Amino acid sequence: MAAVPPPSPPQVSVHPAVQPLSYLLGTWRGQGEGSFPTISPFKYSEELQFSHSPNKPVIAYSSKTWKLNSGEPMHSESGYWRPKIDGTIEVVVAQSTGLVEVQKGTYDAEQRSVKLKSALVGNASKVKEINRVFEMVNGELAYVVEMATNLTSLQTHLKALLQKI
Repeated sequence: MAAVPPPSPPQVSVHPAVQPLSYLLGTWRGQGEGSFPTISPFKYSEELQFSHSPNKPVIAYSSKTWKLNSGEPMHSESGYWRPKIDGTIEVVVAQSTGLVEVQKGTYDAEQRSVKLKSALVGNASKVKEINRVFEMVNGELAYVVEMATNLTSLQTHLKALLQKI
């Protein structure tokens, strides 16, 4: 009796709304640095993950950081990116500190950039605004996070350069 081949797996496709940002999908690792008027400057290692459930118009996002020298865990956050075909995007992020963000912005598929501004920062007594910019630079993912508090104006807090692994 001839063996019957197993059935083919179902076709997996990227949702049309996610396609312009599909270059982000996967795992990214690298290093960054942080500073702010109220804290001492620091350096960190980071891993970002962007994943996509087939045929859904959303990207799952997670980030974890650790101290560059000791490897001690520092910060983590996770959330969802909801790109729309018109070039706008909505992002929700929950940080390990309890702070939550709702961000709105735009993406440019040709320039491979995403610009986000906070629409809401919740459960934060001091943080008033968080903006994020992600862009591809020579095949690497660069980002800058700006923050404003009740004592400081909007200014750079974090920046990193990550490689896809």
